[in-house]
Amino acid sequence: MDFATDRETESLREEVRAFVRDHLSSGVRERVSSTGDYHDQQFHRALAERGWVGAHWSVEEGGRGWDRNKTDVIYEELASAGAPTEGSAITQIVGEAIRRVGTAEQRERLLAPICRGEVLLALGYTEPGSGSDLASVRTRASRDGEGWTIDGQKIFTTLGNRADYVFLLARTDPAAPKHTGLTTFLVPTASEGFSVAPIFTLSGQRTNVTYYSDVRVGDEARVGEVGQGWEIVNVALAFERGGEFAAQLRRLVNAAVAWGQDEELGGEARFLIRIGRAVASAEVSRLLGVQASWSRTGARAGAVEGAMAKVYGTEALIRESRALLDATGVQGVRNRGVAGAAAGGELQHLYRESQIATIYGGTSEVLLTAIAQQRLGLPRGRRRPTPQRERSGELEQ
Repeated sequence: MDFATDRETESLREEVRAFVRDHLSSGVRERVSSTGDYHDQQFHRALAERGWVGAHWSVEEGGRGWDRNKTDVIYEELASAGAPTEGSAITQIVGEAIRRVGTAEQRERLLAPICRGEVLLALGYTEPGSGSDLASVRTRASRDGEGWTIDGQKIFTTLGNRADYVFLLARTDPAAPKHTGLTTFLVPTASEGFSVAPIFTLSGQRTNVTYYSDVRVGDEARVGEVGQGWEIVNVALAFERGGEFAAQLRRLVNAAVAWGQDEELGGEARFLIRIGRAVASAEVSRLLGVQASWSRTGARAGAVEGAMAKVYGTEALIRESRALLDATGVQGVRNRGVAGAAAGGELQHLYRESQIATIYGGTSEVLLTAIAQQRLGLPRGRRRPTPQRERSGELEQ
């Protein structure tokens, strides 16, 4: 596989860097910081006006028909600069599922407006008490005439306060095995009975709890067939996992190098070793992401490759941010905007952000199991036997 990019793609990289200089203003940064939403509508619309949202989608879908290598470069440069890309990224994840399993009406209604920056989508998967076990959801969608009534609660619905729709996983058949009684819906956030409450993470980012109390949607809100929710969510998850954390690692390296130059640490061997390890981790993460992106066109949408890139990238981000923050000493504990903060507080902020990275899109433990089964062909692991299971002869497969 050739990992090199052509001249046209490298020219695009320079164009994105120029865009960042022109549009990632102090005003945008202040709005993002004050709200905790890693999204700014003005910045997002400017991206869309350039044709950089959904650029790899077909022209008929509202995109530009570009190859994924170009769109990867766009995201890499935006994320490396700390641009607010969360709204664009999450929306395109759901859009990928709509492209593959949505009805003609859903594709027509959503895809082109997504590319124009007119529609934002959020993910409604996790519930309180269920963690990464998505199949244990209790949010219920019940048949109500020709439509559905939805009741339940979701947690960590990032941008649920800004989105137009929540891509919701709900239980439609309580009597069915837990992986087969699920269905996905696009729930309008303007619906009566929908409400949202904020949660702020360690990094200051806002996510949300979303509530659904007798929320009524028509059958046109259903995505895919009834009972196919598990398969459809896994299509979307395949696009949530990849090499996106390589850009965070590059951002980390850039901040550390800038700080080291200010502190004249060019001759400090221990610091240079830490920088070298972080650079190597960033490059490995990038190459795994390129492999995942290249695999997206396959039947499994690069699910295993994306899991591999995601596990490596997030674990490396925690490891390298810890090492580089440690190198800054007392200066490293100072927040952004505080005088004397190492790298303007960027290293400390990235360290805080990294702590939840291994949870996004599935925990490392869940993804390692998927890699073991789907790439290595290993059997599903057994739970450690308890005295009760030993007595009953039960060992859960």
